[in-house]
Amino acid sequence: MGMAEQLLMAAAGGMAKEGFIPFATTYAVFATRRAYDFIHQVIAEENLNVKICAAPPGLTTGYGPSHQATEDLAMMRAVPNMMVIDPCDALEVEQCVAAIARHEGPVYMRLPRGRVPLVLDEYDYSFELGKAKLLRDGKDVLIIASGLMTMRALEVADALAKDTVDVAVLHVPTIKPLDVETIVEQCRRSGRLVVIAENHTQIGGLGEAIAMSLLQARVLPEVRHVALPDRFLDAGALPTLHDRYGISTDVLVGNIRDWLK
Repeated sequence: MGMAEQLLMAAAGGMAKEGFIPFATTYAVFATRRAYDFIHQVIAEENLNVKICAAPPGLTTGYGPSHQATEDLAMMRAVPNMMVIDPCDALEVEQCVAAIARHEGPVYMRLPRGRVPLVLDEYDYSFELGKAKLLRDGKDVLIIASGLMTMRALEVADALAKDTVDVAVLHVPTIKPLDVETIVEQCRRSGRLVVIAENHTQIGGLGEAIAMSLLQARVLPEVRHVALPDRFLDAGALPTLHDRYGISTDVLVGNIRDWLK
């Protein structure tokens, strides 16, 4: 469709009306910010069977605010009928594509781009729509994460294990509908610091969704939220930016050590 993302979504809606299962893919910033009204009115309001798969999500490009989709989860969570998914690695992307094709209704899926790592195969992982999965257990810290930050959480757990800090990792690939039951169950366990980590602005994403769920369940653990700041981010090399905005493995390890003190 070229640089015509509104028409991309409108055409996908038309194809869905004719019985196809269209997968509409483009840059996440243009799929969400530029085409938002078309997604809302053409696809979601009519509950059409369109799968929007968009990359690069969050802070996974160094090109600056024009290409950094740091608010896409908040935007898509707010659309009625829309399922929202943030997969972690190559294995999960493959499983997600099949799962959302079987699901009837509109889906927004973040799509990692380029040479996507393979991580979850070590955990005998199988993706299920709407389900969070405990990848590893631990008694000191519980990290709840999605997408890129699940990879980082597993690296953090390995690093802190050398300091005899026991870290659990709960992967939440489906942001909407949220697996409230599993999240609340894990957060009920006493004596653990809960860290919610997401590659997204601190506004309107996984952290706020979990916080509301915990409040409604009257479960109030000690919580820290790792997310991107509520501002336009810098352009530059990704390792530098991830350190600067607190989502790199090294910064996470240091922060969790400080929080535990």
